[in-house]
Amino acid sequence: MTSPSLRDGFRRTINYLRLSVTDRCNLRCTYCMPPEGVAPLEHGAILSYEEMLRVVRVAVAEGIRKVRVTGGEPLVRRGLLGFVRELARIPGVEDLSLTTNGLLLGELASALRQAGLRRVNVSLDTLRPEVFAVITRRPGLERVLAGIDAARRAGLSPVKINVVAQRGVNDGEILDFAAFAEEGGYEVRFIELMPASREYWDADRVLSAAEILATLRTRYPLAPSVPDSLSGPCRVFLLPRGGRIGVISPLSEHFCGGCNRLRLTASGSLRGCLFSRDETDLRELLRAGADDRALASAVRDVVAHKPEAHRLGWTPPTDDLAMNRIGG
Repeated sequence: MTSPSLRDGFRRTINYLRLSVTDRCNLRCTYCMPPEGVAPLEHGAILSYEEMLRVVRVAVAEGIRKVRVTGGEPLVRRGLLGFVRELARIPGVEDLSLTTNGLLLGELASALRQAGLRRVNVSLDTLRPEVFAVITRRPGLERVLAGIDAARRAGLSPVKINVVAQRGVNDGEILDFAAFAEEGGYEVRFIELMPASREYWDADRVLSAAEILATLRTRYPLAPSVPDSLSGPCRVFLLPRGGRIGVISPLSEHFCGGCNRLRLTASGSLRGCLFSRDETDLRELLRAGADDRALASAVRDVVAHKPEAHRLGWTPPTDDLAMNRIGG
């Protein structure tokens, strides 16, 4: 029997759902939110785990194969282990992963693996405590590093490290992160800074993927890794002594032609593109008693209207992108 498939109007196969479970976060990263944070959504505005599971089951029945749990910071939401366990039981989910800032990962990594999580991405922009405190406005680098090690020891593989590269902030750590990847067998992924915040955005801070790769090649021969059918926009290279390096270039080299994802926000809005303001309110459908056929129709409609490309540019955004609600 042929597996179902979701294809958008530009013949892209859509098989990846990023699922934000909360808008709350225990860090205050400069490029994401102001020092005081943002007003949290009311409890009733957030989808329940049961509602999220129903959406995932419908989406998988339509062709989704990869699910990533995100936030905010997903590990701050109570009951997450049980939710991950239920996600892992859904037939058709071939890849179940989670993105975290790593502060709580040390105490939860083993339990997450036992619940069925396969791998984890840790957002970490620096290996220097003083820079960590500046970027996140919080202490905690040692806890994050311990969490990364705990994930590796728990069998969450590969452990991927997401680094937002910024000129004048952490551009001097490119080779340090490559060495970190080699030593631990990790995959470090450098991501170009994106204009998500009017207050923080500064085009001069953008460190392009080409610049990052040029720096890496001063020390390392980089062999391209072959992507698989569930790969996202990251270009990945193998390091000589183990580990991998990746670059994600939303500004300098648009990757929209290969985009395979949908996003469900913590409040239940389904989006075809991170940077599109178009979204469909699945929470309203769920709470109005819609059946699975109606939900499936809504999923297919979002896929059908998925934009060909984002409109991201080098100029300041017209409004702030609520990454804590949409999910990273």
